[in-house]
Amino acid sequence: MDYFTSGLKSVLGTQQHGQPISGAETVGSHTETVERLVERVQSSTLLDDRRDACRALKALSKKYRVQVGALGMDALRFILELDKQDCETVSYALDTLCNVMCPEVFEEEESSETGHEALLHVGEQFTEMFLKHPENVSLILGFLEEYDFKVRWPALKLLTTLLSNRVRDIQEIILVSPMGLSKLMDMLGDSREVIRNETLLLLIHLTKGNANIQKIVAFENAFDRLFDVIAEEGYSDGGIVVEDCLLLMLNLLRNNTSNQNFFKEGSYIQRLVSMFHLPPDGAEDGGWPPQKVANLLCVLQVVRCLVSPSNPNQVTSSCQKALSTSGILEALSSILMANGVPAEALTEAICTLGEAIRGCMANQDYFSSVMAPSNPPNVAIVVLLMSMVNEKQPFILRTSVLYCFQCYLFKNEVAQAQLVQTLLPSSAEVSRITSGQLLCSGLFSHDALSNWLSSIALSHALIENPHQKENLLRVLLAPNPNSAPVSLMAQVSVLLQQSCRVQSKVGFLILLATWLSHCQLAVKTFLEVPSNIPYLTSQAGSTERDDNEEIVQGLCAFLMGICLIFNDDSVSTYTKESLRRLIDNRVGLETFLSKLSEVSRHEFYSKASKLPQPKAQASSELLFDYEFCKLFKVLEGMVVKAVGQVASNGELSEAAMIAQYKDMIREQDKTIKGVQETIAKLAEEKNQLQASLERITNENALLKAMSQVNSGPEGGHLELVTEIERWKEECRIRDMRISQLESDMKNLQVVQMTSEVKNVSLEDGSVEDKDTNKEVEKLLADQEDLLVLIADQEQKLTVFKERLRALGEKIEDDDEDDENEEVI
Repeated sequence: MDYFTSGLKSVLGTQQHGQPISGAETVGSHTETVERLVERVQSSTLLDDRRDACRALKALSKKYRVQVGALGMDALRFILELDKQDCETVSYALDTLCNVMCPEVFEEEESSETGHEALLHVGEQFTEMFLKHPENVSLILGFLEEYDFKVRWPALKLLTTLLSNRVRDIQEIILVSPMGLSKLMDMLGDSREVIRNETLLLLIHLTKGNANIQKIVAFENAFDRLFDVIAEEGYSDGGIVVEDCLLLMLNLLRNNTSNQNFFKEGSYIQRLVSMFHLPPDGAEDGGWPPQKVANLLCVLQVVRCLVSPSNPNQVTSSCQKALSTSGILEALSSILMANGVPAEALTEAICTLGEAIRGCMANQDYFSSVMAPSNPPNVAIVVLLMSMVNEKQPFILRTSVLYCFQCYLFKNEVAQAQLVQTLLPSSAEVSRITSGQLLCSGLFSHDALSNWLSSIALSHALIENPHQKENLLRVLLAPNPNSAPVSLMAQVSVLLQQSCRVQSKVGFLILLATWLSHCQLAVKTFLEVPSNIPYLTSQAGSTERDDNEEIVQGLCAFLMGICLIFNDDSVSTYTKESLRRLIDNRVGLETFLSKLSEVSRHEFYSKASKLPQPKAQASSELLFDYEFCKLFKVLEGMVVKAVGQVASNGELSEAAMIAQYKDMIREQDKTIKGVQETIAKLAEEKNQLQASLERITNENALLKAMSQVNSGPEGGHLELVTEIERWKEECRIRDMRISQLESDMKNLQVVQMTSEVKNVSLEDGSVEDKDTNKEVEKLLADQEDLLVLIADQEQKLTVFKERLRALGEKIEDDDEDDENEEVI
């Protein structure tokens, strides 16, 4: 406060009685104080006075920032332009603006006149005022070139504050500002850590959600600079600065195909390997430091950005190969098998490994050979499945293992066959537990989540693989040691009918629907179980609505529809026609279609259909699977069409008509989509043709111009040659006339000389001599006119000769002609 008082002394002066002013109380209200300070800033001619006024405004800017911002915004902007060479004054002005536009409420800020809620938006309102003149941002960017810490540091803070309040506006301004992003990138190389770290935070805000800025920053060697900072800080063992570097890297790569290709082609994937260094066993007795866990989570997210299923297939495939060759795939496998890894990091590592092998046969083969350090040794896949079916493990860990297993089976017919093979009867003794046995144990578990996870995992072994669907029909299970073996199909049907939990029922129904789709033999086996169709009929016609029962009812209707579509009529009791009549009589077409449509309208269905990774806040919310949603979307229209084909009276029922209309709409949607794609292609071709037409037109115009010059004696060239020949003939005529006149002129000169002699000797000339003199004068005038004509003709001849030479014709000069005549 003494510092503030001293500042007020020099700015506001002293009282009349010589007593110094001690604070704003002597001056009056804080508004008057701010007004006097602003006036001093604007009117003072001395730099020291303006500097002191800015220092005082800075001191008031937190407690009375509404007044300082409202009254002093223009004055502060004026100071930044006027005194930009004085670092101290600029520093005070930048700090004051930063306080005025701060998005948070200061503790010392008075809120008696203005409510706390209103103060929360004061900084945003002042930012809006400041950005009415976009050149203000360019002015702030210019101060980044000043190396003085007192200027560069507050300039960075002010830009960060502006970004916090108006991200989009600042992004657009900086994007069009000359060298704006280059100036910010240069700050990453500042030797002062405070400047460098503040720049990292600013770039994290700046690159969020703007692909153009992301591309420019990436091509400004951002990745090289970030990796240099990470190396200086100690890689994954570093502090929060490493996390900030990885967050910025994440912003540059997420949903940006251009930067992802640049990252891969620049061999930056290989530089990520150092981030996966694990401490030796027992080295972290007290657990991993929280910052190390945060750093590892960030680098795992960076890897997932490169191999995300939402990326283009070409980008994902090339990045997966790079992960394998760089050693990151091996490092991820080591994390899965390491001891003491925190659950959060382990969960993210499992998901990252899954996406690194998803759809890549080479990586999937490598993962299948990874051995866990267990006793006895076992493959890593089996160890992971043990965690998945163990109800004591965390929910998020179990779902991540399911996702990894799904990625392992994705488009991997070999792995699918190996899984089914572990369930088939074999004469060889099995010394260790297999993945198929673990999944079957999950099906029989009393834990609903284990039932669902095992059902979904087993269903992924059957996706787009009819051969394994038929092989799975040969699987026999004995629930009890003393009971006879029962087929897996019959056992799953019994589990479905006996279960009283929605999650278990949904899992079993998804497994059966995947199994029966596009497999007539599986449908035949299912229909041969006597209790299956009556159970499905009762569920589809049920009116219970508690605890997501409508999902079970809709899936039962869907399973009946699959039995209708892929029915080969080999089971006489349930042929296509009999099933259709059963649905019409026992369930009702209206009810059946209503139940079926409720599945795709459910909230959990829409969530599951967006991403391959299963996500839910609680285990009870985990009901649908991504691949099943794709299957349901494909077969729903076929089921509706098959069920509604024939009504009892031989005419189309209202439900059947609705089904037909839905099917027609789907077909129209496909047609519209195809037409839109065709239109897009035609528009692109049109643009290309227009560009080609314009190019050809320009070339044609150029060729026409050249042809007029070089096309020979046709057209304009012929006219030019004709004109030249005419002028040549006229020149010949005039040359002859000139020669005749020159001869006459010589004769006249002789006569003139004779007349002059006579005039000298005779004082009185005769009338004949006078006439002769007049004739001579006339001839002299004609001579001058002829000389002018000769000069004009020679000039025209020269021009025509030059034009003929330009056209490529050989023209001999008069001098050359004379020389040739002399030689002859």
